[in-house]
Amino acid sequence: MKNQIAYLPGDGVGPEVLAEARRVLELCGRLFDRSFDIVVGAIGGNAIDRYDSPLPPPTIELCKRSQAVLLGAVGGPKWDGVPSAKKPERGLLELRTLLGNYANLRPVYVYGPLANSSNVRPEIVRGVDLVFVRELLGGIYFGTPRARDASRAVDTEVYTVEEVRRVARVAFSLAQSRRKKLTSVDKANVLETSILWRQTVAEVGRDYPDVTVENLYVDNCAMQLILKPKSFDVVVTNNLFGDILSDEAGVLAGSLGMLPSAAIGGFAGLYEPIHGTAPDIAGKSIANPIGAIASVAMMFEHSFKLPEAARRIESAIAKTLDKGYRTRDIYSESAADAASHKLVTTKEMADAICRYIENINAT
Repeated sequence: MKNQIAYLPGDGVGPEVLAEARRVLELCGRLFDRSFDIVVGAIGGNAIDRYDSPLPPPTIELCKRSQAVLLGAVGGPKWDGVPSAKKPERGLLELRTLLGNYANLRPVYVYGPLANSSNVRPEIVRGVDLVFVRELLGGIYFGTPRARDASRAVDTEVYTVEEVRRVARVAFSLAQSRRKKLTSVDKANVLETSILWRQTVAEVGRDYPDVTVENLYVDNCAMQLILKPKSFDVVVTNNLFGDILSDEAGVLAGSLGMLPSAAIGGFAGLYEPIHGTAPDIAGKSIANPIGAIASVAMMFEHSFKLPEAARRIESAIAKTLDKGYRTRDIYSESAADAASHKLVTTKEMADAICRYIENINAT
C-alpha cells in the first residue's frame, strides 16, 4: 500500500529537524513494509518568498491529495513586516482549517533520564505523563470581527456548542484509554465562551461515566502544572489556552524540542513538533529533532494505524536518552552528568534513534 505524505519543512530549524524525522519515517516504512510517497511543499515564510502567500495553491492541492501532513515550523523575524493577512503563521491557521483538524493532541512525557533537565525539581517532574487536547479551529484565533487601526485593535472569541462538543468527545475517549481523569480548563468566572465551554463539557461527560472530570480556571491550571504536574492525565481546553499551557509544559520535559503534536479530526492528520522556528540556532545543527521524530510516531498511530511502529520509535527515543545522547537544549554540564552524557548534533541524535529503531536491544 502506498500513502502520500505532504512534507512541509517550513522555516528556521524546521528543515533541519524534519529531515531527521523523514529518515525515521522511511526507515519504519521499510521495517514495517509500508511505502510512502513523500512530496515536498512550501508553507510559511519560504512560501511567501516564492509565491507571495504563506499557503500557496500548489501546497493546498498537495495537502488535499495527501493522507497525512508532516510540518516543521513557520515564521521568523525576516517576515515581521509582512501584513497580518499574509504572515507565515496565517499559513498554518489556514492549513488547519483546510484539513479540518479540530483536535490537537499534545502529549507531555518526562523521560526518566531527563528529570534533571527541567528547571522544576526532579521529584516533581519525574513520572509526568499527560496529554493536552486543544481545540484547534475555533476561538480567538478565528473569530470575527478582527481589526486593528492606529489607536485600537479587536479580536473576537467565538465558540459554538458543537465545536466544544466534538473536541470534548476526543478528550473523553482518550481519557478512557488512559487513567480516566479529564481536566477541563476555562475562565468561566469571566468569559461567556468559557461558561458555554464548561456547560458543554459537563453535558458530554454524562456519556462517559467512568471518567472523573475536574474544572480548573486557566490561571490556576498554569500554576498547578508546575506545582503538581503528575495530578494531570488528559487536559482539554480552548485554542488560546491550549497553545499557552502546552508551551508552558515544555519546561517539565526539559525543552520544547522534546514535544510532538498531532492535529486530528479532518481528512488528513497534521503532525509537527510544538516548538517554533528558533531562528537564533537555525543552520547550526544543534536543534533537537526528538519532537519532530515523536510526531512521526503519532502519525503512525493516528493516520496509518501502525501502533507497532509508533511504539518502536518511542522505545528508541527512550533508549537513546538512557544511553546519554543529548542535544544542547537538554545537555547538562554538571560534573555528575559529564561522564555519561554525549553532546550531539541534530543528525547524530537521529542517527542514534535510527540505530535503536533497527535494533532496540542494541547496547
